[in-house]
Amino acid sequence: MAILSFFKSYAQDTTRQVQPLSLIIPEPHPQKTFFQKEWVKKSIAPTILFTAAAATWGEKENIRELRNRYIPNFKVPYDDYLQYTPAVAVYGLKLAGVKGRNNIGRATLSHGASLAIMAILVNSIKYTTKVERPDGSSKNSFPSGHTAMAFTNASFLHKEYGLVSPAYSIGGYTVATLTGVGRNFNNRHWVPDILAGAGIGILSTELGYFFIDKIYKNKGDNLGILSRIEGNENPSFLSIKLGTALATTNFLSQAELSEKKEVGFEAGLEGAYFFSKQWGIGGDFTFSSFPVKPVNIFSEQDLGSFDFVTQSLGFLNFGIGPYFSQDLSEKLQLTLKTTAGYSSAANGKVFIKGNFIDSPTEEIEIAEYRPSNSFRFNMGTALTYKLNPELGLTLYADYNQTKSKITYHYNNFDEETNEEYNSEQIRENIRYFTIGLRLTAYF
Repeated sequence: MAILSFFKSYAQDTTRQVQPLSLIIPEPHPQKTFFQKEWVKKSIAPTILFTAAAATWGEKENIRELRNRYIPNFKVPYDDYLQYTPAVAVYGLKLAGVKGRNNIGRATLSHGASLAIMAILVNSIKYTTKVERPDGSSKNSFPSGHTAMAFTNASFLHKEYGLVSPAYSIGGYTVATLTGVGRNFNNRHWVPDILAGAGIGILSTELGYFFIDKIYKNKGDNLGILSRIEGNENPSFLSIKLGTALATTNFLSQAELSEKKEVGFEAGLEGAYFFSKQWGIGGDFTFSSFPVKPVNIFSEQDLGSFDFVTQSLGFLNFGIGPYFSQDLSEKLQLTLKTTAGYSSAANGKVFIKGNFIDSPTEEIEIAEYRPSNSFRFNMGTALTYKLNPELGLTLYADYNQTKSKITYHYNNFDEETNEEYNSEQIRENIRYFTIGLRLTAYF
């Protein structure tokens, strides 16, 4: 009996000690792709904005020229106050008892670190590059401090309450974008200043939270509570877009004012609200601009050595229509759209420029073209790579078409020229493709 009891006890101990290999050997973690790495995700938005600042540097004078043509007397300093709104919203929500990522003390430390990093970056660059402001008031234009502040505060709101509802993030970044637009409208900053300031603001907040999280050795006080919140699975979005516009027609060919098709740029906002996973309604608000190379219609007259200079052809566009979305994979999403709307064009002037002209700018205005507002048709496709459920990088291609009646007016050179051209009204076909990138935020 003693022998049987010993073997029974040994068998039970052996049964307890033998465990499946899957419990003894941990399963290997799947290797993350490049775009899944945390530091890559956090650097995508600043990298895009810095690249856009570099890409628009050579066009900043042309962009300011368009601002001066549309709103030369704009002076509404709302941007001086709007830049602080997202941060005020954070503290208002916390004082009202709305749970965010962190408690108010830790949120303040993270925000303070972000502001310190932003201030160091902005001021060190400002007083090193010494770029003159577009209004000529000082030489500390690049980058925009107001825009950097606005995007630091918007990223603060996103960090604290983006997990509660993406609507907070959308609201914060919309306010920050309006602040940047205000800096341009008020003629205080060039477009590259604004884009670089936005990139610095986002980057500063990422770095501020990174260092404070290292001190606390976790990524938030209330993440356990927020992890139970479920978001909307429909692909509603708001995006900032920037692209190259490729003309398919010679815009001023009928009046023989332009020699060839031109390459311009497009920038703006686009968004859509989806009622289901596939169908929604949306629209865009964009600005597009094309340089114009005028034909020398006075080449047979002996006016000496001179150049023709013309203001670029610019359009403010608005459209609305149906959107269709289809997930190609967990990360890739295809979007199709067709919109119709309105296109408003700016008047353009043509100058003769030469050292024989007695004026401070060595130029004299000889003509003006006046495009009418017109109906605009737009259709396009977009492919989005989702960096995470709230943010994506989108490659888009759009086709735009409008017909504008353009009136031409020539200044007094001789009676024959005035009689031949000044009563002319010509319908021009304006068609172009836009290829570019969107930074897409889902809500």
